[in-house]
Amino acid sequence: MNAEIAANDTPNAPAAPRRYLLVTPCRDEAKYARRTLDSVAAQTVLPTLWVIVDDGSKDETPAILAEYAARYPWIRVVTRGDRGDRKLGGGVIDAFYAGYDTINPDDFDYVTKIDLDLDLPAGYFEELMRRMEADPRIGTASGKPYYTKDGQEISEKCGDETSVGMVKFYRTACFKQIGGFVRELMWDGIDCHRCRMLGWVAVSWDDPKLNFEHLRPMGTSHKNWWTGRVRHGVGQWYMGTGVAYLAASCAFRMFHPPVVVGSMAMMWGYLRSMLHRKPRYGNDQFRDFLRSYQWQCLLRGKTKATRELNAHQEKAWNGLATKSPKA
Repeated sequence: MNAEIAANDTPNAPAAPRRYLLVTPCRDEAKYARRTLDSVAAQTVLPTLWVIVDDGSKDETPAILAEYAARYPWIRVVTRGDRGDRKLGGGVIDAFYAGYDTINPDDFDYVTKIDLDLDLPAGYFEELMRRMEADPRIGTASGKPYYTKDGQEISEKCGDETSVGMVKFYRTACFKQIGGFVRELMWDGIDCHRCRMLGWVAVSWDDPKLNFEHLRPMGTSHKNWWTGRVRHGVGQWYMGTGVAYLAASCAFRMFHPPVVVGSMAMMWGYLRSMLHRKPRYGNDQFRDFLRSYQWQCLLRGKTKATRELNAHQEKAWNGLATKSPKA
């Protein structure tokens, strides 16, 4: 009997421990915080611990967090001082590590970076763990984000080959082996490519059991759509994405809201970084791996290229290892 069937046949007897940690960096999230807190409190399998890092909020976020921490013993709040305006990319990960560094990761089987602007289905984490128990090579996984506009659910068009940045669910062994998150823009893309380099599988599923509402749509930034999409282009440059792949990505997103202008902003952020010779992620092996994969995606299609790469990289996988590669 395969692991998938076994997991379905014994829903009350998990095949592996299910101790999972949530870490949330947040700042001024009073508008959405209760929706996220309530959706986590309603999970069919509750987190072992949820560390929420208040990164200098000036609104009602601290009071809301204190209220929920008093109600639920598995919520712990870490408070950081106000460091001024948001530092995007690296600032979010700095706040994440302010929480992550307070725990012993070996106490948990899974670790999650989760934002405070989501509404998750009640069985979200239980379903992810069930699927990962069935396939030990899955290192990181997620559902798909949707947002609501004019009463309609709109997909944020995230690829199947990555776990999404607003709720990254990791097997702890995998997270330790890839060396965690880099503290720069595109941290949420670099991590999944590093997973593949080491033979792990990164994946997201478009499934009603796992799809969730993103209350602040991806790419909008804390300022506006243009700023958010320009930042994405800057991040693609930093990660090492080739111009041909970036152009194809912009074309794919051309008619996704905001129509045309979103793709223009992404391309502008990338080209401006290239013209100014902005620094790139300093790992030549990683960039070679990334470029090779992206060319295969352009030539063979992303689904086929990812499937073939995952099969090829199986020989590199060591699920028991925790030593991180050179960054």
